[in-house]
Amino acid sequence: MIGYVTIGVSDMAKAKQFYSELLSNLGAKVLLDMERIAFIGKSMGAPMLAVCKPYNGEPNHPGNGNMVAIQPGSKEAVDAHYHKAIELGATCDGEPGQRIPDQFYGAYVKDADGNKLAFFHFG
Repeated sequence: MIGYVTIGVSDMAKAKQFYSELLSNLGAKVLLDMERIAFIGKSMGAPMLAVCKPYNGEPNHPGNGNMVAIQPGSKEAVDAHYHKAIELGATCDGEPGQRIPDQFYGAYVKDADGNKLAFFHFG
């Protein structure tokens, strides 16, 4: 159902590198780069993450309550993605842990522009 999610960034080169490296083990890469916006994912037919400089030319602002949630496949993969994001320059917004007993395991970071990401696993 979701085609892509777009987040605003201030430095396209840095954002493309961060998200390409962070999601590379999930098979993601920059699929389409149009200078102001780039689409990162497995294929153009699968859900993607787009990073862009805002169309109106004004500075980007992360939305309060907005978050991109990534499901890497296991609790161990949640931990690995959280630590990789931190190594790539993200800041912690919630260390990995069980949030709902036996149901939801998650970790939270913010990228260099303040965009919030969640890595999660159900079960």
